[in-house]
Amino acid sequence: MKWDKLHSVYFLGIGGIGMSAIARWFSHVGIPVFGYDRTPSPLTLKLEEEGMKVTYEDSLDTIPGRVKDDMENVLVVWTPAIPKDNVQLNFFQQNGFNLKKRSEVLGMITHSMYTVGVAGTHGKTTTSSMVAHMLKYAGKNIAAFLGGLTQNYESNLILHDEENEEKPVVVVEADEFDRSFLRLHPNVAVVTSVDADHLDIYGDAQELTRNFESYIKLLPEDGLLFIQKNALEKLDRNSFGGLSLRQYGLGEGEIRAENVKAGIASFEFDFVSKEKTIEGLILKVPGFHNVENALASIAIALHFGISESAIREGLETFRGVKRRFEIKRQDNKGVYIDDYAHHPEEIRAFLRSVKAMYPGKKLMAIFQPHLFTRTRDFAEGFSEALSLADEVVLLDIYPARELPIEGVNAAMLMDKITSPEKSLQTKEGLLEFLDKKRPEVLVTLGAGDIDRLVDPINNLIEQWD
Repeated sequence: MKWDKLHSVYFLGIGGIGMSAIARWFSHVGIPVFGYDRTPSPLTLKLEEEGMKVTYEDSLDTIPGRVKDDMENVLVVWTPAIPKDNVQLNFFQQNGFNLKKRSEVLGMITHSMYTVGVAGTHGKTTTSSMVAHMLKYAGKNIAAFLGGLTQNYESNLILHDEENEEKPVVVVEADEFDRSFLRLHPNVAVVTSVDADHLDIYGDAQELTRNFESYIKLLPEDGLLFIQKNALEKLDRNSFGGLSLRQYGLGEGEIRAENVKAGIASFEFDFVSKEKTIEGLILKVPGFHNVENALASIAIALHFGISESAIREGLETFRGVKRRFEIKRQDNKGVYIDDYAHHPEEIRAFLRSVKAMYPGKKLMAIFQPHLFTRTRDFAEGFSEALSLADEVVLLDIYPARELPIEGVNAAMLMDKITSPEKSLQTKEGLLEFLDKKRPEVLVTLGAGDIDRLVDPINNLIEQWD
């Protein structure tokens, strides 16, 4: 597709984190951007501030005339998260518009660039953001399409310097949802984890692993794979032949972290591989799982010839990703951390790290389940992982793109949660509940609209004596 032929691009679901990065790219190259999303959010409002036109009404009347009346020169980008009965989607489909999924467009944008693709059912957003920051900090000419808002750049898009003679490297979060990552063209790949997820898309865990194997096979013969040790054990290694790969893990694998020390606001560890040892690294984004993410990022930086000093400084200056182990406050009024965790393994890794950071303190976890199918498929795992907290508070399931499933609700997790205290609360009554409880260490977890409660909760804690 010739971008210079387009007079506008229309995004269905423009407020999605992956969609908005591509919308920003088109806006940057000078193509007018329009879009629809279900509700306003801080991200859509930011896009509007940047000059994009966004509507929140699913109506034909809200589609700009320049989009409706000139289908030949319009690209419509959509995400499968858009419901099938969406009025605008059906209009574009029925009238022969040039529709492409987000993943197709991302593949088209990056196909001619040397690509680092970071995949995994957990950890891909932080790892891709960390890789991008470390390379950029070291002076590499990079672009990045990320699945979260990096704290360092306040964006999910990093643009390369077009005047730089160095050929750019693009870092891409390779999303397994809807098999999107199979449309990319990685030269270097990372696989952080291969745990069962998105079973509404894949049907079973075996199909998911087969698709991760297909993603790895996209690498060229001279490509390089960095893969977490437990993830590799879940795949058929023979399926991707003699590909050059490096395993990494906490205390195990040919690339590993040793002497890991959990601090209140940072973790310290040694990076160890056959070729290189870097001692006393400081990571100011806490979590054992983030140390593991850092291993892959450091290994990639070394692959690109980044110096030890630049790696050390790049890692220490990495501020993380919004809603990924985001410490909202840590003072005499209490500790409050917000995280996007929405899968049992993510919750387990997160809570284990929080408990290591604040030993002896009572931990309250507020969790909003995401999707009816995910809650149904992993109910026992959710209950087990949440039981690491001293007190568990459950909110109603956030449905996202799904319709309710009879018998599937947050309450079904309660019986197998073994925490001393547990309860169901509403979003509307949560602040009053917290004001009575005043927990020592509070965490909020979930991928739904629980993020809308983060600032009100933080403001409430500020008022406590």
